[in-house]
Amino acid sequence: MRTENAKESAQQTLPYGAWPSPVSAALVAGKSLRLGQPQIHRGAVYWTETRPGEKGRTALVRWTAGGCTDIVPAPYSVQSRVHEYGGGAFTVSDETCWFVNKQDQCVHVVNNGNVRRLTAESSRCFADLVHDPLRNRLLAVCEDHAFTEPRTTLVAVDCTDGAVTTLREGCDFYSSPRLSPNGKRIAWLEWNHPDMPWDAARLLLAKVTETGDFESAQAIAGGNGSSAVQPLWRNNDEILFAWDRGNWWNLYAWRGGEVRELYPLDAEFALPHWVFGMQSYGLRDANTVVCSYTREGTWRLAELDLETRDRKHLDLPFTQVEHLHAADGGAVIQAAAARQPASIVLLDDDNRAQQLRCAASVDLDSAFLPPPEPIAFMTGNDDTAYGLYYAPANPDFCGEPGTAPPLLVKVHGGPTAATSSALDLKIRFWTSRGFAVLDVNYRGSTGYGRDYREKLYGQWGIADVEDCVRGARELSRRGLADPEKLLISGSSAGGFTVLAALTFHDVFAAGASYYGI
Repeated sequence: MRTENAKESAQQTLPYGAWPSPVSAALVAGKSLRLGQPQIHRGAVYWTETRPGEKGRTALVRWTAGGCTDIVPAPYSVQSRVHEYGGGAFTVSDETCWFVNKQDQCVHVVNNGNVRRLTAESSRCFADLVHDPLRNRLLAVCEDHAFTEPRTTLVAVDCTDGAVTTLREGCDFYSSPRLSPNGKRIAWLEWNHPDMPWDAARLLLAKVTETGDFESAQAIAGGNGSSAVQPLWRNNDEILFAWDRGNWWNLYAWRGGEVRELYPLDAEFALPHWVFGMQSYGLRDANTVVCSYTREGTWRLAELDLETRDRKHLDLPFTQVEHLHAADGGAVIQAAAARQPASIVLLDDDNRAQQLRCAASVDLDSAFLPPPEPIAFMTGNDDTAYGLYYAPANPDFCGEPGTAPPLLVKVHGGPTAATSSALDLKIRFWTSRGFAVLDVNYRGSTGYGRDYREKLYGQWGIADVEDCVRGARELSRRGLADPEKLLISGSSAGGFTVLAALTFHDVFAAGASYYGI
């Protein structure tokens, strides 16, 4: 094994930005899967898998000890368009699966490979499917496009004839219908214009009557400047959820009219509700919560005993967790790290990890993939902004003495998104050539509390741009970037930020808005 000094002496000196690299454009653009929303049911693991090789079709995959199989055949594609971003497009009970088909947005049912359309073609889309076995129906969010502005309701879909019955209406938006284990109570989220769900989503509970209607609805959390998300029944009397009433989305429990905080921490146990079916924690058993949370741009996993309140950190090699579901003594996560692409990972009752599927195969020396460094820097109004800093990394080359690398400032697609520490070959394309990269969590980003998220309100195109400018200047001041070679790129909200930065500031030598809002 070469020592560090030997490695340095073997490196060739070339100007930063001019290093040859195996991370080619073809490798970056290579085929990779988009994995989504894994869940456990009766010992099997299910997830969605969007495949470039099948023209972007989203398959539904089931894993058992015998291996992986597709349970929804082509050409069906499992994808909802409710709220445009979709999510929550399937649910499973025993050997039966219900899913939303992308092409017609109808609910279909599949059993033993046989597919039958359940709901009739219409102006309606469905999402957040939940099976109600007592009443042989599905609960779902329904978005009806027959109106000038689509109308959203909570509905029941009869599992025999596909008849759709409205259960809750009147609010602008609904999400997350969740039945208690005995089917006698229902929880859901609702909110209204002009709020977004991360502004004021309310969590409601109601009784479910013998006829399947909702009665005696009561709001138990959220609203009035706070957001409750991700309801999950512990048992028939107690429900868990995440709530940001204390600035951070922490875990709470409601029982008998009383709310108690489960895991107070300056960290986020949830994400903004852009898609249906999001879950950052789950119940391994009646008393044990497996949860993921983010601090300083990095995700962590922990276990919480609801009876003793004991909690422990899980020492696992993942720094990005996008979904977690637990049941039957195990847990499944969608996770990644700086040297590992997104994967579906099963955790057993001893928290030993088994990779079930990886989004891509990457054969690179780990020296090209050092983890990013979380950084903080001062910005406008005496605020602090954050980001992940990637240093140039190539085991075969080093920069010329006394020089600093060019810097690419990467702007995420916000406005409430956040940087990811997962392996991103688009970033490594640059760092392996001798560029530094700053992935900015500008004000408005998630992961730093509600107060930080709201700093972009009324300041979009101002605060985010200022944070990118200040971050680039700060790294130049530290000698980590060449002030004459500062670049910026972004998409969606980030694309808008790029255009504003290039228009109103004379800091960046060049920029790329791949698509701006």
